[in-house]
Amino acid sequence: MPSLRMSPKSILDAMALAAVSVLLAVPVARADHAVLKSGQRLHITGYQVSGDRVLLAVDGGIVSIPAASLVAVEPEDLFPENHAAAPAAGPFRELIRAAAQKHGIEEKLIARVIAVESNFNPRAVSRRRAQGLMQLLPQTAARFSVADVFDPAQNIDAGARYLKELLERYQGDLRLALAAYNAGPEMVDRYGGIPPFAETQNYVRRITARLGPSEESAGAEPAAPVRMPLP
Repeated sequence: MPSLRMSPKSILDAMALAAVSVLLAVPVARADHAVLKSGQRLHITGYQVSGDRVLLAVDGGIVSIPAASLVAVEPEDLFPENHAAAPAAGPFRELIRAAAQKHGIEEKLIARVIAVESNFNPRAVSRRRAQGLMQLLPQTAARFSVADVFDPAQNIDAGARYLKELLERYQGDLRLALAAYNAGPEMVDRYGGIPPFAETQNYVRRITARLGPSEESAGAEPAAPVRMPLP
């Protein structure tokens, strides 16, 4: 019986296929972020090191990158939500009401964003350096002249102002504004809708699910999952 010989390329392809099978077969309890040297952050549900390559499981498929391009894999930041608490209850009720009236947006919207972003923890800090009740990034806090990002009044006012700005940018489309608050306006513009990131899509759903129909904008469907470009 003649022996079966495989070319080096075929062997590598088989190894990659096996690694992909492992990635897809193993259940993942939570999502992570792959941080690349380019500064890009990919939302992943698993990864596998294969020689000088790393295979990343992303929404829509598998991305292969040079191992040297991967700086770190960071867990997604989660601040567990207390479902028993009223959305606008507690010491921040009046601050939420003041910011809502000042910037012309719903109190309930501000409260829901705070609940999902920080679970009403004014000292919350994420791995991306987002800070305070409404998880303001340093550049956002600076743009809105926030002197103390951990001061609830300043944080809520700036967060509400940013939400209002995004609502105006997307002509009142709440889901697009929320997607931009989470992933950045550049991502919403790039994909022409809610980006195909599980984190962002879940973020939008978690907030809008607690709002009344009149507070939502229709017609902004999430972009279809796509294969992320190689760095």
